[in-house]
Amino acid sequence: MSAPSALSDQDLYLFNEGSHLRLYEKLGAHPTVVDGRPGVRFAVWAPNAEFASVVGDWNGWKRESHPLRPRAHSGIWEGFVPDVGIGAVYKFHLRSRARHYRVDKADPFAIRAEVSPRTASIVWNLDYQWGDKEWLEARAQKRGLAEPISIYELHVGSWRRVAEDGNRSLSYRELAPLLADYARSMGFTHVELLPVMEHPFFGSWGYQTTGYFAASSCYGSPQDLMYLIDLLHQNGVGVLLDWVPSHFPTDEHGLGFFDGTHLFEHGDPRQGFHPDWGSCIFNYGRHEVRSFLLSSALFWLDVFHADGLRVDAVASMLYLDYSRKEGAWIPNEYGGRENLAAVSFLRRLNEEVYRHHPDVHMIAEESTSWPMVSRPTYAGGLGFGMKWDMGWMHDALAYVSHDPVHRSFHHSDLTFRMLYAFTENFVLPLSHDEVVHGKGSLLGKMPGDDWQKFANLRALYGSMWTQPGKKLLFMGCEFAQRAEWNHDASLEWNLLEWNPHRGMQRWVRDLNTLYRGEPALHELDCDPAGFAWIDCNDSSTSTLVYLRRGSSTPDTVAVACNWTPVPRPGFRLGVPHGGFWRELLNSDSAWYGGSDLGNGGGVAAQPVPWHGQPHSIVITLPPLAVVILKGGPTA
Repeated sequence: MSAPSALSDQDLYLFNEGSHLRLYEKLGAHPTVVDGRPGVRFAVWAPNAEFASVVGDWNGWKRESHPLRPRAHSGIWEGFVPDVGIGAVYKFHLRSRARHYRVDKADPFAIRAEVSPRTASIVWNLDYQWGDKEWLEARAQKRGLAEPISIYELHVGSWRRVAEDGNRSLSYRELAPLLADYARSMGFTHVELLPVMEHPFFGSWGYQTTGYFAASSCYGSPQDLMYLIDLLHQNGVGVLLDWVPSHFPTDEHGLGFFDGTHLFEHGDPRQGFHPDWGSCIFNYGRHEVRSFLLSSALFWLDVFHADGLRVDAVASMLYLDYSRKEGAWIPNEYGGRENLAAVSFLRRLNEEVYRHHPDVHMIAEESTSWPMVSRPTYAGGLGFGMKWDMGWMHDALAYVSHDPVHRSFHHSDLTFRMLYAFTENFVLPLSHDEVVHGKGSLLGKMPGDDWQKFANLRALYGSMWTQPGKKLLFMGCEFAQRAEWNHDASLEWNLLEWNPHRGMQRWVRDLNTLYRGEPALHELDCDPAGFAWIDCNDSSTSTLVYLRRGSSTPDTVAVACNWTPVPRPGFRLGVPHGGFWRELLNSDSAWYGGSDLGNGGGVAAQPVPWHGQPHSIVITLPPLAVVILKGGPTA
């Protein structure tokens, strides 16, 4: 146990300062050779322990067999155990100075864990031969917000299951070729995985994380997850990972009350305990906790080649009174409700991520009106690249849930977004949160008979894909799953035996193809120059018409939406120039399950001013449909 330390004085300084970005290389369990003898170097942060040891299957879990020694005044305990190797199962035994507390803890920096309900850590390595060099090189050349981004949100454990094998989930390796082929064929630019970090309760979907450096063992090894990401990259599909720095579960083997004190979390429950989720809240003002979280974020980008992180529950981090009653929270030093330590942490997080990986995406799930979430820190923002537009999601779903006869009274639900659409770099999300907890499926939210439900949903997707903002759709929604999402079951793939579901899948695929291929629909997603209303005021007919423009082509796209089941032949709309306007897509096409009213491939513009435009076109606007037309030199 007298081997030289892998931790330098500089490591300790950066760790205690809150600036260490690669702690996963130093703390935890690292196979190594000392004086010609193979073994494992262990290190754990437990500043309030009076005794620490490593226990495992090699020593019969005896607490006194392999004690660790403290490293100066850093709070880190370390030691080398010879003749222990890959696959060894272990925990840290800690005896606290406080309250005679003794506990066996999983390694906070473990890179692999036992399959739940077992809770020990496993000695492992991260060796893997990547094959995505071409992807990474191309990623570095892309132009960020000017690129099309269409995200397929996915829960690994329930996308597909093996019914003939006890309804088990697919492993990462089994999933890889199926998902890569599907995402590519459907035209999505990225998949977003609900948290694949280690979590003890499957029903949390990964949002109750215990292992911030370990891929969930439910689906295989770390290398198996690397294979999944690698294969997606080789098929031209990016990978975003959900990451949860907002809270963590109270399981005894986890981070909570780690060394007999509130080490990772605030000690005062008014700051350190989340009333909604029954979980602990990180102490963002503690330097070592900041080093821990910064290292975790960079770990998934450095080691697993993730193309970005979607940061969960940012609003719960920003507000000290989030979901708390009066008197149940502590104001900041200025008497306000803002969590200044969390704000500082998030800014530092985004600065460090973009400094080391300027070509990835940092996306905030932030549900309030906090200003400049996706603006640079030097301008006073939080520094994220994008933010979910939760307001659009709520308004759009509220609107489409109304019977069409009542929609004229709720017209502003669709138009209000454009008052703030460019205040942030938005992602339009129809996520897992909208199809769980009794909310039903997206199809189930639509009014009317079955035909109208499908038409309404196609119109919703058409509106979503053609207005400014990047796109996110949860798995199963692309083919109009009928049942609410159930994490213990496979998606209802059998529905694709029926034409309406196949038609919905084709519609989403064709929307993705058009969105990616048409510069006017993506280049200025986050720039007001990319959008203009033609007519947003016709609430009496529940129609909307607008233009989309790009920066690299003079072509213009016009979008007409009819939110009633009444066909509108002879519908005139103003356009900015003459010539032929080609019909690119029509959600009412029989190919998608519609009534097949259309415009014969397109219409010629007339020199008749309309809607404040110098020309106009007259189209057939089908019922509950979106029609997309293109005019310009290459139309």
